[in-house]
Amino acid sequence: MTARRSRKGVSAWSGHPYPLGASYDGEGTNFALFSEVAERVTLVLVDDAGGHREVRLTEVDGFVWHGYLPGVGPGQRYGYRVHGPWAPSLGHRCNPAKLLLDPYTRAVDGQADNHASLFERTPGGPSPADSAGHTMLGVVTDPAFDWGDDQPPRLSYADSVIYEAHVRGLTATHPDVPAELRGTYAGLAHPAVLGHLTSLGVTAVELMPVHQYLQDGVLQDRGLSNHWGYNTIGFFAPHNAYAAHGTRGQQVTEFKSMVKAMHAAGLEVILDVVYNHTAEGNEKGPTLSFRGIDNASYYRLVDGDWGHYYDTTGTGNSLLMRHPYVLQLIMDSLRYWVTEMHVDGFRFDLAATLARQFHEVDRLSAFFDLIQQDPVISRVKLIAEPWDVGEGGYQVGNFPPLWSEWNGKYRDAVRDFWRTEPHTLGEFASRLTGSSDLYAHNRRRPRASVNFVTAHDGFTLRDLVSYNDKHNEANGEDNRDGESDNRSWNCGAEGESRDPAVLSLRARQQRNFLATLLLSQGIPMLCHGDELGRTQHGNNNAYCQDNEVSWVDWELTAEQEALRDFTRYVIGLRAEHPVLRRRRFFLGETVRRAGQPLPDLVWLLPDAREMTEKDWQRSDAHSVGVFLNGDAIAEPGPRGRPLVDDSFLLLLNSYWEPVDFRLPDVTYGERWSTLIDTGDPQGAPDESEHKAGTELTVEARGLVLLSRPSRGVG
Repeated sequence: MTARRSRKGVSAWSGHPYPLGASYDGEGTNFALFSEVAERVTLVLVDDAGGHREVRLTEVDGFVWHGYLPGVGPGQRYGYRVHGPWAPSLGHRCNPAKLLLDPYTRAVDGQADNHASLFERTPGGPSPADSAGHTMLGVVTDPAFDWGDDQPPRLSYADSVIYEAHVRGLTATHPDVPAELRGTYAGLAHPAVLGHLTSLGVTAVELMPVHQYLQDGVLQDRGLSNHWGYNTIGFFAPHNAYAAHGTRGQQVTEFKSMVKAMHAAGLEVILDVVYNHTAEGNEKGPTLSFRGIDNASYYRLVDGDWGHYYDTTGTGNSLLMRHPYVLQLIMDSLRYWVTEMHVDGFRFDLAATLARQFHEVDRLSAFFDLIQQDPVISRVKLIAEPWDVGEGGYQVGNFPPLWSEWNGKYRDAVRDFWRTEPHTLGEFASRLTGSSDLYAHNRRRPRASVNFVTAHDGFTLRDLVSYNDKHNEANGEDNRDGESDNRSWNCGAEGESRDPAVLSLRARQQRNFLATLLLSQGIPMLCHGDELGRTQHGNNNAYCQDNEVSWVDWELTAEQEALRDFTRYVIGLRAEHPVLRRRRFFLGETVRRAGQPLPDLVWLLPDAREMTEKDWQRSDAHSVGVFLNGDAIAEPGPRGRPLVDDSFLLLLNSYWEPVDFRLPDVTYGERWSTLIDTGDPQGAPDESEHKAGTELTVEARGLVLLSRPSRGVG
């Protein structure tokens, strides 16, 4: 390499244009930054006292500015100053007064403080104020880590139960986690937390955003914070506030240790990732990284009005998904988290935005093409939040075959059924059986549907059955934020109540939702704390509440312990019985086993007659039985033999009065055992048997699951 010297007298070698970011090789560090618009790029090294050394990068290949610094290693903090055109009307916003974060940095030190120097507030020109000392800095990291015999669990989709969790929210008050580890990656890896997850029976933890994100100045001014983290600024860096042991690269090691511990416990790690926008917002937001490096390349701008941002995310900006370096950034980031951090999959926030090459949502966009052919990313779990706020953004059922999707239609149909809305039974039946109407047309399978009733965004399960209206006053937006469509649950007094009848109905409804979710075909997803009856006291948009409102309370009442045990029990049933987690859709085909011809699925009226088309159209149909034929799974089992299982009879009554169900004739089974009855205060089976043709009462707003042994031989 040829030695070069900057104007400040710091020597640098030419280095290499790839990989982008800061790459330590044991002797020095290569720095590489993409900017098509830059006229000059300066690397700034920041010492412990805040002093700066500047190194001009003079080598440019394919719009990548690069240089190698011998002797610079892990822990070194750095940023960039980019000299180039200030022409907002043309989409360019270069300003060397801004100290910029490397988009590829593997670790971040510090947090932006909302100082005026971060913004472009000077009329007609860039702000001359220097943002150094008020912004975040990249950190050179050491990639070495002892993974030992770490192996990804590689669980099939059909066997998966996802647990959506927040690093801080799940662990902040856990009494068995040392105080210094609460709210951190190390706290999440603590045996007490892992023990809860494994004993519950979940198979994957879906972490809300852990990419480095920005604390919004507006929220800080209100004494609040960006708790959820959907405000990414560093797509390669674990969020530094979740690190217990330091932010000069220690967060990377701590995150890897967490993943290693989860894998050892048999748990997969799925990341909720936000590649649709960045924390810089629109033209009124701070200049932290991308805007100052190459605004027109990274962001979608309004056609013919390049000074403004095209926004389909509701956050102020959207990344320009048709630019090759934006696509490279996302793909490099995904591969990094799989190959270097060993994560097992991703949930893509507002994924419809990723499909927008131009204005429309394009299912065959370049992003999906890249995912499809990538030998690393195509082999991990890929989950889309299949909507954004732009025109035509609701795309449930329209993602490519590799993908699973958050099924918002499942959530809505199941909620409507259990609150006794009219004309809901038909769609509820489709959602319960895997949503073949959404996914079967392009040969996708039930695993395409990630089923959920609650998630981070909205009421907790307990609040869902306790509040008719949101109570977000603590967010400081006059209760205008958050969705407002909960409608009546007829559960008695709203909010907190001591009425035993009200509490009993609310507890039963929670069991109904959990049982429905875990007995549905597809991939179930629980929101953390729902198995414990967690409440946010009616706040259904707790994005800014990094406090007891959002944190899981581990001091459990007897009722909460019973709900946890019920959840654990139903997850265990699902794991034990393949007919409850089929890999293929029901076909309605009749098979003959032990001389008994029965379809794989039969819908029954309470009087045991099969449902007709007329019955499905009734507005007052709120009670139904469904027979799941374990002798007709139509899937290969061990050694290629047909897979067989026990058969089940699921009785559902969302009516506000008890309903008597007649059990079907002996063709379906002679004797049935009760496995679940949500009308029981504990939700536990009564150990009783019921003969064919006899009647069984299902409690008002209740669910009963019965089983009979298999008739076939697997």
